[in-house]
Amino acid sequence: MGDSPEELRPARAEGASSAPGGDSAALSFEEALDALEGIVARLEQGDLPLEEALAAFEQGVGLTRRCAAELDEAERRIEILVRDGERAVSRPFAAPEEAD
Repeated sequence: MGDSPEELRPARAEGASSAPGGDSAALSFEEALDALEGIVARLEQGDLPLEEALAAFEQGVGLTRRCAAELDEAERRIEILVRDGERAVSRPFAAPEEAD
């Protein structure tokens, strides 16, 4: 048994790919968010072996970054679409207030 890089590399969690965040590029935003919620639920259970937990965490970080980038892009597109004459006006999204 040699100490090749493949032998020293920890095993990936089930369903994880070698791409950061899994194969998140193939997922829609909603699918990526659902996958992230599933990872969080698995990690919160606290019963994953260390290497699987680390791989799941790594995948979650990738999905988080991908979703954040997509939200930033959506915000930029909205700012471009909302214009006041020749000057772009940034209007933050305000969620409707909920009745108590």
